[in-house]
Amino acid sequence: MKNLIFFLYFCIMKKIDFLIITIVILFFAPFFVFDCIYGFYEIFNKEHFMIMSFIKFAILATFGECIGLRITKGIYNKKGFGIIPRAIVWGFLGMGISMAMTIFSIGVPAFLEKMGLQNATAIFKGDFSILKIFIAFCISIIMNTIFAPVFMTFHKITDIHITNNGGTIRGFFKPIKFEQIFSTLDWKRQWNFVFKKTIPLFWYPAHTITFLLPQNFQVLFAAILGIILGLLLAISSLQKK
Repeated sequence: MKNLIFFLYFCIMKKIDFLIITIVILFFAPFFVFDCIYGFYEIFNKEHFMIMSFIKFAILATFGECIGLRITKGIYNKKGFGIIPRAIVWGFLGMGISMAMTIFSIGVPAFLEKMGLQNATAIFKGDFSILKIFIAFCISIIMNTIFAPVFMTFHKITDIHITNNGGTIRGFFKPIKFEQIFSTLDWKRQWNFVFKKTIPLFWYPAHTITFLLPQNFQVLFAAILGIILGLLLAISSLQKK
């Protein structure tokens, strides 16, 4: 009950919340209102997909972390949080996610064909069907089982590195003390919540939907999932308290 009261208290709308919502609407509105802007986005996204992956994750996933901070602390930013360093990290992580999605979306159907599912690659590229859902689910399971734990652990290490250096850009570019940070990670929470709960209960089905979307929307949707990740981690933090 106390956790619920704490959660609701910080979720009460304030002027800053309305300002943030207004900024978000004004930022995305032109893509829906003006065809030329959306057309430019589609062309640039197709020709420079890795750059766009950086931009999408740097903006959306970092915004998700800010929302998480709003839930837990009642503010969108604080001293030492390091929005810019976090955005840089998310940008490069987004490029890694884009690369992983490309590799697994090609490799897993080929593997399924080796395992006896005929024409898996063609089915996955074809129209919506039960088999296509199954293949997308297989891609999600294999990618999140192999790639996600390493990705999540590295991300956690960078978060601690940013915090330890006061959230400054200068501190961010100092060498990361991997061994020291790795030994101090909260592995109980990392395993019991991040790995054991979010991966099978959220990321498996969420990325199944991702791989069913048109290719030019997959990375964007994956970046939007970063916002949801921020919410999940914030709620977990409240439960832990």
